Amino acid sequence: MEKILVLGGTGWLGREITRQLLAAGKDVTCLARGHSGDAVPGAKAIYADRTQPDAYAAVQHVPWDDVIELSYHPQVVAGALDALSGNAKHWILISSISVYSNLEQPGEAEDAEVYDPVDLSHYGHAKVAALRASTQALANRLLIARPGLIAGPGDGSDRFSYWVTAMARAGNERILIPDPEARYVQVIDVRDIAAWIVEASSRRLTGTCNVVGTAYPFAQFLRSAAKAVGYSGQMVIADDDWLVQRGVSYWAGPRSLPLWIPIDDIGSRQRSNKKYRETGGGERSLDRPRRSGLSRAEECELLADLDSGRSL
Repeated sequence: MEKILVLGGTGWLGREITRQLLAAGKDVTCLARGHSGDAVPGAKAIYADRTQPDAYAAVQHVPWDDVIELSYHPQVVAGALDALSGNAKHWILISSISVYSNLEQPGEAEDAEVYDPVDLSHYGHAKVAALRASTQALANRLLIARPGLIAGPGDGSDRFSYWVTAMARAGNERILIPDPEARYVQVIDVRDIAAWIVEASSRRLTGTCNVVGTAYPFAQFLRSAAKAVGYSGQMVIADDDWLVQRGVSYWAGPRSLPLWIPIDDIGSRQRSNKKYRETGGGERSLDRPRRSGLSRAEECELLADLDSGRSL
């Protein structure tokens, strides 16, 4: 039975990876702080602070068939590599498409330019530092998986599900949308990423792969959301400057229009997923039902102030 060490495994993506590894008959150990919850039943749980020198004492002499690293903090990643890389046959680093420095060019693949990691407080820079350390320590035993926007069961961000909810709560009244022209939505279900990771572990895949879904025009995404909930009201378009001036944020969080990105960043939501598909990656439709977005009161206030005849 293959022995797999998941560095993390109690949070959202790590938990789903662990669940599917167990379902595939693997012997799974999770090493985590435990702040995100308990380990999946059936997995061995080791709770440790990975910033401490003895964090890996219980696992560093075990011959691991695979180690799956979910952290992006360079110090934590380096500590794991020092302690464990010598006893690991294969290693998977969960990275991110946030490492890419060019956000304007659509369709770029895994060989696109990444950031120079000069600011480790920046998520993308920290991920680059982690992948460089991992590459140096592991060479041809390493798989770098780069997800983008993840949705599905357990998603606490509400970035994806906001739009279905906004339409459902509005009934047939108007809703506020950003200008969808030239904007795309690229999302993947957490279960599909986990399934690919489990398969990649079994096959000992190496190299780098964008683990992302198909990119769809924002307008098509909104129409699909409307169809899903039977919404037939008016989608009123507001220009970027108008929204920003009124304190509406891009992408996620309170008082935002989720998935809306600056027009200069359109390439960041149109990454190539050709390699993911070629290596067996799948996609499912996403229908999960809000920690992001506008309240209905905020939306109505903005609509009342919007002098626009445009709608989708």
